Amino acid sequence: MTSPYETGLNKNAANHAALTPLTFLERSASVYPDHPAVIHGQRCYTWSQTYRRARCLASALVTAKVDAGDTVAVMLNNTPEMYECHFGVPMSGAVLNALNTRLDAESIIFMLNHAEAKVLITDREYSATIKKALAGLGREILVIDVDDSEYTGAGECLGSIDYEAFIATGEADFVWQGPADEWDAISLSYTSGTTGNPKGAVYHHRGAYLNALSNIVSWGMPPQSVYLWTLPMFHCNGWCFTWTMAANSGTNICLRRVDAGLIFAAMRTHRVTHYCGAPIVHAALVSGAEEFGQGIDHTVYGLVAAAPPPAALIEGMTRIGFNLTHVYGLTETYGPAAICAKHDDWLALPLEEQVRLNGRQGVRYHCQDGLRVMNPDTLRPVPHDGETMGEIMFRGNLVMKGYLKNEPATTQAFRDGWYHTGDLAVEHPDGYVKIKDRNKDVIISGGENISSIEVEDVLYRHPAVMVAAVVATPDVKWGEVPCAFIELRAGSRATAEDLVAFCRERMARFKVPKIFVFEPLPTTSTGKIRKHLLRDRAKSRDAIE
Repeated sequence: MTSPYETGLNKNAANHAALTPLTFLERSASVYPDHPAVIHGQRCYTWSQTYRRARCLASALVTAKVDAGDTVAVMLNNTPEMYECHFGVPMSGAVLNALNTRLDAESIIFMLNHAEAKVLITDREYSATIKKALAGLGREILVIDVDDSEYTGAGECLGSIDYEAFIATGEADFVWQGPADEWDAISLSYTSGTTGNPKGAVYHHRGAYLNALSNIVSWGMPPQSVYLWTLPMFHCNGWCFTWTMAANSGTNICLRRVDAGLIFAAMRTHRVTHYCGAPIVHAALVSGAEEFGQGIDHTVYGLVAAAPPPAALIEGMTRIGFNLTHVYGLTETYGPAAICAKHDDWLALPLEEQVRLNGRQGVRYHCQDGLRVMNPDTLRPVPHDGETMGEIMFRGNLVMKGYLKNEPATTQAFRDGWYHTGDLAVEHPDGYVKIKDRNKDVIISGGENISSIEVEDVLYRHPAVMVAAVVATPDVKWGEVPCAFIELRAGSRATAEDLVAFCRERMARFKVPKIFVFEPLPTTSTGKIRKHLLRDRAKSRDAIE
């Protein structure tokens, strides 16, 4: 029998519209037309100006024969142009592919060809790399140059037209259309590709819309917040904060380069309320607070992700007066899809206990349907005992469509109706998830599993340690043992013997690193430690001893 709720009650233009974050920009331009939207050095654009510039970009792309479903790649820093591309490109019906600015020419060639990019918008800072990539591309592509007045370094313009001249050819009243289906692709983000070619995670309009709102609700952002772009906009579309800030009608403060002095200066000048970053960014602020952090008399809220933050970092941020919240996610989940939601009664606990609770990966975002820790073989949830390990899995609206042109990888990632993250975790009695390690980072020494994250957490407590990464190195007796790569704080000293003694007081002896390597650690442009490089080095004892 047909339900009466299905008779004559159909979707129509009056009661249904495809979800898309593009509507956030139109709303802010309508409600707050003169409120500053994007500030970059001497440049400042209001919401109405940003909306107009995005429409001009969309119009110009359509005129340049960019069709719905085409790919527009960008190699840009955190600048107004990058922000406008997050709206103007999908307004044209195209898909935005934001490239990692640290990529080499070969990687760029692969991505441009794999995505069949029709247009490349690039900052002249990266002209040397882009020039090599274009030479090896094997086909023609429209190149549009961004000559940012805030950039004073070397570089040349490679394209046939400058960005400002290009958008000047567009119509400010361009009538853009939202997606025909909210499942349509809005952006393409490539994974790091540490083994083989990177995979392209495809986002849809619905997921971008819902994650942008989740950022506001799950973090508790007040309207018209002031957001500092310490996080690269190319990284998961800036964890979707490009679209979040349009929904928030706040102000984006651009930053071309992550530097503690520049960050603190921006926070003072613009009274920044919110920012995001990997642990290494927050660690730099803790280290630089005494020198650069004077005069900030308002609360600054930060999100930390990319790797589980060490307890010492959370404690350090608390001591300098910043309110730090841990989020967790992956490229495949639009950036953050879980948050360590805080409880008021935690504030009454000793600082050490607060740090322990706040260091967990937490619970699902508001708009995510499922987050579970399960046995990957049986798909049974692990008991909430804080001890039994399983794999973190997600499902819901904040999971990508899949990998572009890679059906086997998509099928493997989505087996059993869940997205398999590869991260090993436990679930606590209160339902909060805590990562213990990634599958590939667990060290098996003499039959015992050692969590590299647990060892790193202890090392970070040492006052001389700035950055720590622990990986496995071969051992004749034990099979493999922990090897610690250490970057010391400026002006600090510590020897391997010092750190061994420190660790032995705080963990079982079999977990203490047997080898210490003191040197600057390699990181990605998003602040993640490039552990695959350290693992490769540690495979040969001769390379580290």
